[in-house]
Parts: sequence; structure tokens; C-alpha cells
Amino acid sequence: MRLLTFEHQGQRRIGARSGDTIVDLNQADPTLPTDMRSLLGAGPAALNAARAALEKGAPAFDAGQVDVAAPIANPEKVICIGLNYADHAAESNMPIPSEPIVFSKFASAIIGPGDPINLPPVSQKVDYEAELVAVIGTPGRNISEADALNHVVGYTVGHDVSARDYQLEKPGGQWLLGKAFDTFAPLGPDIVTPDEISDPHNLGIRSFLNGQTVQESRTDQLIFKVDRLVAYLSRVLTLRPGDLIFTGTPSGVGMGRDPQVWLKPGDTVVCEIDELGRLENPVTAG
Repeated sequence: MRLLTFEHQGQRRIGARSGDTIVDLNQADPTLPTDMRSLLGAGPAALNAARAALEKGAPAFDAGQVDVAAPIANPEKVICIGLNYADHAAESNMPIPSEPIVFSKFASAIIGPGDPINLPPVSQKVDYEAELVAVIGTPGRNISEADALNHVVGYTVGHDVSARDYQLEKPGGQWLLGKAFDTFAPLGPDIVTPDEISDPHNLGIRSFLNGQTVQESRTDQLIFKVDRLVAYLSRVLTLRPGDLIFTGTPSGVGMGRDPQVWLKPGDTVVCEIDELGRLENPVTAG
């Protein structure tokens, strides 16, 4: 399934994408939760009910009739992994990590497709980062690497917008603050379940700035794959339904260019991953 959150006539609802249409799962089955985190938290029975509603030809809208929102707006945790592509570590002049580098964003940073990225007036070095995002479906703690992917309900496209001057130039480095400004976590459009994906670790990933390709790689270049990340994180945290894991970005970011490139009002950034979708956001002055 390709699960999503959409708005129609002022109401936010859960849907599933079927070709060029969006099926209203809440209208098809009123027993289903109306927000994605609750749907995932209801477990396999709720997902099976959503599949049944999709298969029986539930009421649908043309994609252009609705506003697609971030698939999950209220995760308990937004976990991010730094320097998880070797080429990005090299362009950042940092060593390849021996263990995952972990930081976080807040739910207040999440926006959906088409929503503006607001540039904060206190930062002059805002950068783009296209990322594969894994979505937790089954809760767990101390998960084995062999079982880890069974806890992932699906994948989506994420954009780890980063204020590099906060992240790298503040005393001690402020990774959390540099990554957590409002609007710095565009997400979507869909959560794609694993049965719809050939291999999450072999997908093309790219980003475009004003129509120009600036990042181009594949997820087989991840240093730490999703199963390793889930197992590693679960030694510390109980992972819960709806938790998001931003898995890192490949090379081509603005910081690594010569001359460096920073986002400015009027820009448009597109993050794209094969089989998952395309996430487009304009850039505005905050």
C-alpha cells in the first residue's frame, strides 16, 4: 500500500494512493483511525482493514482534488543519522563513522509536500539533504538485526533541512538546533509498505535545486543499513509506531560545493527516491 494523509473540505483523513486516485480509507471504513500514527499503532488488524477497504473499491478522489499533507505529523520520535554515506562524509571533511551518528528533530519541524521551508533570519547557511526515511510500525526494544526490518511498516521521502552555521559553527556544535528549526523536516508524500518496494537498500535517491540535479546516488551506498539502524537504536530507545528514522544523505549538499550553495527565498527543492515518490517544497523568508 501507499498510505498517506490528506485534507478535503477542511477535514484531515487517512488515504491510500491507487494510481492517479486517492482512496478515502476513513469513508470506506469508519472504524479506522483518522491519523496515521494511530492507524499504525492499531497494529496489523488495522492495516489489513485498510487493505480490504482499498481492494473493495472504496470512495476515491482524483489526486488534484485534495491537499496531501505529511503522512505523519505527530511522531513520538524523529531520529536522524548523520554522515551515513561515505561520499557525504568525505565532502564534509569528516571520517567515516564506526557507529551511527545519531541526532534528532522535533515534530514541530515536519511539513508536507508543497509546504514552504521558512528560512530563519538567524541563519545564513541553510542547506538541503534528501533522505530515505524508515517508518516504525511494530514497537520494540533490543531488537535483533535479523528481525529489525519486521518492525518497519514502510518508507517515505524526507528532507533533512540543515542550518550549517548552527550545526557546525556554534560553540560545541549544535546539531540538534541546526536541524530542528520549524519547517526543517519536509516529509512525504506516501508511506510505501515493503511489499511495494523492490529493495529499500537499492533505490535511486536524488535532489534538485531549481530544476538542477544537485544530489544523485543510490541507497546501496548507505554505510549503516536500516536493519542495523533499527537494532542499534533499539538498544537505547523503545521504538514505537510512527517513529521516523531519517537515514542520512548522499553527497552533493550545498556545504560541500565550491562555491558553497545556501537556500534562498524563491528556491524550490525536490527530493526524489525511486519507487517512493517526489517531495517538492518552495523556500521562503521566515
